Amino acid sequence: MTQAMATSSAATAQPARSADYLALLKPRVMSLVVFTALTGLVCADTPMNPVMAIIAVVCIAVGAGASGALNMAYDSDIDALMRRTRGRPVPQGRISRADAAGFGVVLSLFSVMLMGLAVNWLAASLLAFTIVFYAVVYTMWLKRSTPQNIVIGGAAGALPPVVGWAAATGHVPLNALLLFAIIFVWTPPHFWALSLYTTTDYAKAGVPMMPVVKGAKSTRRQIFAYSLLLAPLGVAPVFTGLGGPLYAAVSIGGGALFLLLATRVLLSQAGEAGAEGPDGLYAIKPGAKAARDLFAVSILYLFALFAALLVEHGLSPLISHGL
Repeated sequence: MTQAMATSSAATAQPARSADYLALLKPRVMSLVVFTALTGLVCADTPMNPVMAIIAVVCIAVGAGASGALNMAYDSDIDALMRRTRGRPVPQGRISRADAAGFGVVLSLFSVMLMGLAVNWLAASLLAFTIVFYAVVYTMWLKRSTPQNIVIGGAAGALPPVVGWAAATGHVPLNALLLFAIIFVWTPPHFWALSLYTTTDYAKAGVPMMPVVKGAKSTRRQIFAYSLLLAPLGVAPVFTGLGGPLYAAVSIGGGALFLLLATRVLLSQAGEAGAEGPDGLYAIKPGAKAARDLFAVSILYLFALFAALLVEHGLSPLISHGL
C-alpha cells in the first residue's frame, strides 16, 4: 500500500489526457468484447437495421469500457503493486479514483439506457448484468477473496455474444448460450497461464490467484483439465448447426493445438520458484515459456473460432449472392 501511495503521489501533478481516459476503457479487452458481441449479433442470422446494429455494438463497447473504468477505480491500490498494471492512469495519479468511478457510472447508464431505448430491453438488461457482475461481483468481491475468482468472474467476459444475439433477435437460444460456454470455459486456462508467469506480482498485491493459493503444480493440472473440456466444446457448434466446414476445421485444429500447449504447461515448471523473469512482463525464464506460449495462443484460438463463425454467417451469404 505504501508503494501505491508513493506512486500516486509522485504523479499527481500530471494532468489527465484524453489518452488516459481511453486507457480506463481497457481498449484491448474492449476490442475482444466487441468482436465476440458482433459475432453473436451476426450469427443470429436475423435481418437488423444497420443503424440499430451499429448502436447495439457501440452500446456493448461503451458498457465494456465502463466496466474497465470501474475496475480500475476500485483496483488502483493493487494495480500500483503489479508490473502489468502499475502504469495505468489511476495508480499513476493522472486520474483520481473518484473521477474514474464517476466516468464508469456515467458510461454504464448511457450504454444500458441507449440499448434499451434504441434496440430492446432484453439486450439492455443483459448488458447491465454484465457490467454489474464484472464491476461488483468479480472486482469488488471475487477477485480478492477466492482463487476461483477468474472461473466465476469469467461469466462477465462470456456474455457479450449473448448480448449481441439478444440485440438482433430479442431472445437467447441454445446457440447463443453455446458461445457463452466456450468463452466461459476458455477463460480459466487463458488467465491461469498468465498468472503462472506473473505469480510474484499477484502474491505481492495479495490477489489469491490459483498459483498463489494452490500452487503452480495444481494450477497446471487445472489448466490441462479445462483444456480437455474446452477442445470438444469448441467443436460443438458444428453439431448444432451454428458452425460450418470452415469452423469445423478451425475448431478441430485449434483445439488440438490448445491441448498440445496445455500438455506442455502440465509437464513444465511454469510457476515454480525461479521461473519468472526479473524485469518486465515478458522477460521470463525458460521454465515459464510454456505458460507464456499458451496464453498467447489462447487469444488467437478464441479469435479464430469467432472469426470463422463471422465469415460463415456474415461474408459467406454475401459471396453466395454475388455481392
